[in-house]
Amino acid sequence: MGQRMQAAGGCLIAAVGAGAGLAVWAVNGRDRFQRFEQGPDWSVLYAELPLMVLGGTAATLGLWALGLRPLSRRVRARR
Repeated sequence: MGQRMQAAGGCLIAAVGAGAGLAVWAVNGRDRFQRFEQGPDWSVLYAELPLMVLGGTAATLGLWALGLRPLSRRVRARR
């Protein structure tokens, strides 16, 4: 696998991870904003949302990197 393909794959995986984190966060988004007998809780936007997007990105990139390790070992063994 060439370096350009690895870079493109990493960018694609990062975007998928960010989307997955956003999707997980949005499952009960309306319930997070409205607390019982209180006003809206805006910390959900500036605290939870970025953490979920970054966490999804980090998790998918970590899994992608672990998947590349066996592939790089095969390439080294062929040489």
